[in-house]
Amino acid sequence: MAGTALAAGVLTVAATLSVGLAGVGGAAVTAQRAAGAADAAAVAAADAASGAIVTDEDPCVLAARVASASGTALTACTVEGLTATVQVAAPFAGLVAASRARAGPPGG
Repeated sequence: MAGTALAAGVLTVAATLSVGLAGVGGAAVTAQRAAGAADAAAVAAADAASGAIVTDEDPCVLAARVASASGTALTACTVEGLTATVQVAAPFAGLVAASRARAGPPGG
């Protein structure tokens, strides 16, 4: 009987740890997805500002489209000269993972 209670306790602890680690893993994946989306959106905006890609869209509108395609939302965008700075947000389990990125010419 004592062995059964011990086994049940060990299984309960293992299940609780598994659920907790799955949540932490999901949050880490979401944070990395947000970081990648921010990088891509910043590069798209900087490329549009510099003329490296031909588009009639405002650089920040293009950055918003890129962020949206990555499953995130653009929350801030500024373009100063040829340098773009963006911030994106990705939801996860009722929380929000935010990431910021900057792209432009070296020294900009």
